Amino acid sequence: MTTITRNWQAVSAAIQAATLAAGRVPGSVHLLAVSKTFPAADLRAAYQAGQRAFGESYAQEALPKMAELADLAIEWHFIGPLQSNKTRPVAEHFAWVHSIDRLKIAERLSAQRPPQSPPLNVCLQVNVSGETSKSGVTLAEAATLAHAVAGLPNLRLRGLMAIPAPSDDPAEQRAPFVRLRQLLEQLNAEGCALDTLSMGMSHDFAAAIAEGATLVRIGTALFGQRLYGESL
Repeated sequence: MTTITRNWQAVSAAIQAATLAAGRVPGSVHLLAVSKTFPAADLRAAYQAGQRAFGESYAQEALPKMAELADLAIEWHFIGPLQSNKTRPVAEHFAWVHSIDRLKIAERLSAQRPPQSPPLNVCLQVNVSGETSKSGVTLAEAATLAHAVAGLPNLRLRGLMAIPAPSDDPAEQRAPFVRLRQLLEQLNAEGCALDTLSMGMSHDFAAAIAEGATLVRIGTALFGQRLYGESL
C-alpha cells in the first residue's frame, strides 16, 4: 500500500467521521484532492486509491497532467484565481470552476465553453473574512453577482466557495463557514437552487463539515507538503 493510498483512506475516514458527528447523511461530503504542484504520478496513485475529483490552480500546470492522465475518468476542478486573459483553457478543459469573483470572468467562461461540452459548473468565491489579500466577492455584493452568473448560458451556478483566514480555534474556524452557509440559504430563498458549499481544507475541514460543507478541498493531508505555495 502506498503512502498516498494510506493518506487517502485516513482522510476519507476522517471526513465520514466528521459527517456523522455533525448528524449529516453519510456520503454527503465529497473530497476534492488539491493536486497543484504534485506530479501526475501522485494523482494516478490517488485515483487508484479511489479518488476521482482533483483541483488545480494553474491551467499551464494542469494541462500536461490532463494529457498524461487522459486514460482516467478524472473530474477536473479549477480552484485558483483566474485572470480574464487566461479563461479559455479553463473553459475548454475543466468541469468545475470554484473561483468566480467577477462577472467579466463568468461571461468569458460562458462565451468560451465549447458547444459540445456540458455546462461548466461554477461556484462564486466569497471573501468571508474580509481580507484585502484574498480574492473573492464581498458578502454584500455576492447576491448581485450570483443572479447575474445564474443567467449566463453554458454555465451552471452550483454554489459558493471560501478560503477563510486560518485559525486553530474551532469556534473561530466555524464563524466564516456559518456566514457562507447563510449566504447560500439566502440565495436559495431567492431562487438560485444552489447545492454546493466548497469550504474546508486540511486544517479546518471538520468545522466546515459541521456548518454544511458539501465539498472539502484537501491537499497536504493527502499528498504531503507541497513544493511551493500555501498548504490546503
